[in-house]
Amino acid sequence: MKNKYSYVGISFIILIFGIWAVPKIVEKFQKSDLVTIGRVPEFKLTDQNNKVITDKDYLGKVYVVEFFFSTCPSICPKMNQNMLLLQQEFYGNPKFGIASITINPEYDTPKVLKEHAELLGVKHYNWHFLTGDREYIYNLAKKGFNLYAGADKTAPGGFEHSGLFALVDKEGNVRSRRDKYGNPIAFYDGLDDNGVKDIKEDIKKLLEE
Repeated sequence: MKNKYSYVGISFIILIFGIWAVPKIVEKFQKSDLVTIGRVPEFKLTDQNNKVITDKDYLGKVYVVEFFFSTCPSICPKMNQNMLLLQQEFYGNPKFGIASITINPEYDTPKVLKEHAELLGVKHYNWHFLTGDREYIYNLAKKGFNLYAGADKTAPGGFEHSGLFALVDKEGNVRSRRDKYGNPIAFYDGLDDNGVKDIKEDIKKLLEE
């Protein structure tokens, strides 16, 4: 009888361990809890090195997208500084990238963008400053990413845009976390320290997928 009860006890311990361990093992191999917002729009633009860059060049990489312009006197410097923090966090990781797309392409030529990148201290080889046709870029921002961008004579610098960052996974899907109410935030606040902290955490999650 003693052996019988011993076996029962051992079986019970194994059962309890299994109930605890299996979800942990499954969780380890599951994808992150980040929400898929939609497919990243196709794009074809020219970077600061006069190289044509498309959305296909970012496949296999986790990357962040911003819309900015080099002469912006208001929010862009803060956005660029926060992108530099992301560069610092993921420097040397070939699976990470950044796409900084200008909304003033007439002025922001590849030459100007290269000078701007050098001034900022851009070192990551997957950080592309992109330019192209103005209307093409505005459609890409507003219809492709659902991020507003446009000319506005009343706005500082003559252009208006958001300070939001879009996060894209290795498969080309725009992803985001949920807010405290369970709703997708869609984009990350590129002007806020907490927004930068959140996107750092979520980039790490996507790099592990």
